[in-house]
Amino acid sequence: MSAAADMDACRAAIRTGSLSFHAASKLLPAHVRDPALVLYAFCRLADDAVDEGHNPVEAVLHLQDRLDRAYADRPQDAAIDRAFARMIARHQMPRALPDALLEGLAWDAEGRRFSTLSGVRDYAARVAAVVGAMMCVLMGVRDRHRLARACDLGLAMQLTNIARDIGEDARRGRIYLPLDWFTESGISPQAFLRDPQPLPEISAMTARLLAEADRLYQRAEPGISALPLSCRPGIFAARTIYGGIGGVIRAQGCDSITRRAVTSRGRKLGWLAASGLRAGASIVLPQMATLYARAQPECDFLVRAATQETESFSRSETLITALARLRAHDMKSRGLDRRSA
Repeated sequence: MSAAADMDACRAAIRTGSLSFHAASKLLPAHVRDPALVLYAFCRLADDAVDEGHNPVEAVLHLQDRLDRAYADRPQDAAIDRAFARMIARHQMPRALPDALLEGLAWDAEGRRFSTLSGVRDYAARVAAVVGAMMCVLMGVRDRHRLARACDLGLAMQLTNIARDIGEDARRGRIYLPLDWFTESGISPQAFLRDPQPLPEISAMTARLLAEADRLYQRAEPGISALPLSCRPGIFAARTIYGGIGGVIRAQGCDSITRRAVTSRGRKLGWLAASGLRAGASIVLPQMATLYARAQPECDFLVRAATQETESFSRSETLITALARLRAHDMKSRGLDRRSA
């Protein structure tokens, strides 16, 4: 297959699997848009395999093999993997970044829950902030300050996703809200999973999560204004679209149990137009001092990886441990299958 055909496959995957990113990507310059589409297609395929596949443990272990092969320039014979391997080589993508995504998906496969908001941010760093860091690499941005703000944006977008999907996740037996919030509210997480209802306490948690997302969106904005000029409209668009989703959730009374926040094509077009105006205004507005704020502690490892402060690659201990647990689980499941055959 040709590189062009592989790229067409990535575009098709994003067109059907990630409407918000597909809309925002239209405002990126071509030299960033195409590798970004490859990155999102690979991440989307990996996420769907874990979320919607019959065996999420096997999906994560398969993803590890796919990453190994892509970084060895021997990608799996699939369009997205071939395009991903080319993107890695062309942009010198640090291996620790997609490995962080792998760890986040391993946590999903384990059904991990998070005791505190910091724990939720730990998870969001791996499944979303890491994408912000990788996008910076694609733009040629590798300084700590702009990387930290890109990670803030990724965290905010993931918290918005969690707020939007509370009911859908609960019906799958998943909780991403901090467990200590349930304790404070006097609600049993197990009882909520058995019968997800739009309780006032759950709506209050949703509003609280969206408030944290808003804090992070505001921290992210100086970083967007400091990106290469041609990249600003697309990233402002992503920020505006996801922030708008939060607004829809609030307008629905923070009920993500019986309703799902849906944004119309017309509304997205309006947000895209507004993003272009904001990008233009960023040329003349003074730079905000918050550009230089420290990275969120949960994201500092991503910033260090993207700036290549670590000279050689080695898998993190937490990822090694998570993969070992998944392999043990997979081997046990296969053993049980053989005994029952």
